Amino acid sequence: MVPESAAERARRRRWARWTRRTAYVLVLALVLPVLGAEIALRVNYTGDPADGTYTRGRDAIWLGHAWVDGRKKDADVAALARELKTTGIRDLYVHAGPLEHDGTLPASAYPKAGWLVKAVHRELPGVRVQAWLGDVLATETPDGMRLERAGTRAAVVRSTRAILDAGFEGAHFDLEPLHSGDRDYLSLLDSLHRLTGERHAQLSVAAHQIDPLPGFHSFWGTVAGHPKWWSQEFFGEVARRVDQIAVMSYDTMQPLQSTYGGYVAQQTALALEVTPDSTDLLMGLPFYHENRFGHWNHAETAAAGVRGVRLGLSRTDADRERFGVALYVDFAATKDDWTAYREGWVR
Repeated sequence: MVPESAAERARRRRWARWTRRTAYVLVLALVLPVLGAEIALRVNYTGDPADGTYTRGRDAIWLGHAWVDGRKKDADVAALARELKTTGIRDLYVHAGPLEHDGTLPASAYPKAGWLVKAVHRELPGVRVQAWLGDVLATETPDGMRLERAGTRAAVVRSTRAILDAGFEGAHFDLEPLHSGDRDYLSLLDSLHRLTGERHAQLSVAAHQIDPLPGFHSFWGTVAGHPKWWSQEFFGEVARRVDQIAVMSYDTMQPLQSTYGGYVAQQTALALEVTPDSTDLLMGLPFYHENRFGHWNHAETAAAGVRGVRLGLSRTDADRERFGVALYVDFAATKDDWTAYREGWVR
């Protein structure tokens, strides 16, 4: 074995030092912006909400499929009515799908729709029952609904006509993952809104979160292959085409209640800036409990979400009337979730 020369040892040490320094720089380049963003969100959670930033009686809740497939009975509707009567909930988004990938929806998916609508009207006069329809889009995998196909969009409209014929008072769409700028989606909304307008029914959508930084959806799409966010401009285009838009302001990857609440405050402000006064804007609150990447149960609490909503509303448009929260989802909600909603938002 040939002994290493002093020059070679010096070169090796210099290379090791350069490698370590480069690694440190790269780590700092990644960590410092994230740390700065988290600090900004924590600061965004400070302060006191304005007086009067409570329910406007335009809130909503997502309900599971059991309400239309025969599992729920009159006693369940009566129990739901007791839970909701002293809240601000006006709309029920009842899962009646999912849609088939070609846009069709068999009537067998919602056999008890007529019973449910009548029972709700009896127990909760003034509360509307909308059909919650969704599907996976073929935007990131080969399988799923393809909105670029005119025939698929036409089938979705026909399916919507059928659910209105069944007694539902509106259609609530949750199509994911839906990328920012999707013109086929906007075309579908235009067609759907013509139908619901003719039928004096509601058209509502579950909306992706808005870019926390300009163009962030493009950056995240490049890095993770899943854009997740919408541009604020696209959010406004969607909001102008519907009667209600509910932001899915959960699954945010936030590690703390304070940063989650600050994030919700930011999302509320961004959405308020581009949602027309004629459209109901609802901010989603997590009434479910999971621990996984993207959603930490200890951080994404209903209480933090409520406070974040009130802060964003206070700073942006405290007197806005067409505003509320949407609770996701009934079958996972706990007593603590309902308490946070009542004490923080209903009053």
